[in-house]
Amino acid sequence: MSLDRFAPAVFVLLWSTGWVVAKYAALHSEPFTFLSIRYALSALAFLAFCVATGAQWPKSRATALRAVYSGFFLHGFYLAGLWWAIANGVPAGISGIIAALQPLLTAMAAPFLVGERLQQAQKLGLVFGFIGIAIAISPKLLDPATADLTHAALPLAINLIAMGAVTYGTLYQKKHLQSGDLRSIATLQYVGALILTLPLSLIFEHQQFDGTPQAFAALIWSVFGLSMGGVGLLLYLIRRGQVSRAASLIYLMPPAVAFEAFIAFGEPLTVPLILGTVIVVVGVYLTNRKVVERRKAAEA
Repeated sequence: MSLDRFAPAVFVLLWSTGWVVAKYAALHSEPFTFLSIRYALSALAFLAFCVATGAQWPKSRATALRAVYSGFFLHGFYLAGLWWAIANGVPAGISGIIAALQPLLTAMAAPFLVGERLQQAQKLGLVFGFIGIAIAISPKLLDPATADLTHAALPLAINLIAMGAVTYGTLYQKKHLQSGDLRSIATLQYVGALILTLPLSLIFEHQQFDGTPQAFAALIWSVFGLSMGGVGLLLYLIRRGQVSRAASLIYLMPPAVAFEAFIAFGEPLTVPLILGTVIVVVGVYLTNRKVVERRKAAEA
């Protein structure tokens, strides 16, 4: 069986654990500090992997800079904004709604930035995905703790900007980095992410990392499970398929995290969550199914 068949499911499984890991990491480190350590180790791990496997490095300085630039948004800006927003008062349910907007933002921007044309079924799938996420996390939206969000205006704005950043980074990756070795590109992207998070850590934080076994376990999984495994698959999916299809997999993250939290922490599975998950799966299927494209008569 080809990697193309299994890559989406493995990506969802790996990427969804990031929310669970973040819950542990927040107890042991400040967000920018943790991300800086993670990105530095990820860059070194990918560098070692490149050397061991004989990866090809970009032949031009422009391509290398494009990789660094895309990583600044795709990894650095995205997670820095998301982690900071949650740490500063944005409820998880609201953050989940914002995260679910990313496929829609990608689908709307893709025709203008990378020339992708969505089929009608794909557009319907994107809408189904958003509706499913809204239903799945509706109990959190009705929680009294989420009723007053005025105190979180700035974190909410940062969370929204972070979603815009990852959308831009995904489309930039699709448009400018379609060729080249993904191993070396990933290495340079983590350098770009570190360029953002390290100064933020030095300026706004006290570099707190308590060094407990739990902290190191979260860090090890973040580097090898998420940064190498999850991000490697994401870059592969962006290159192999439509960028909107790859982005639609983000819809599966909150439901997947909920099931993982049920197993790990005993958090309840609600009826809205189950119903929303079913609708999400339908939406992802519609967005990712293969559509036969008609050739233009004018093409030679």
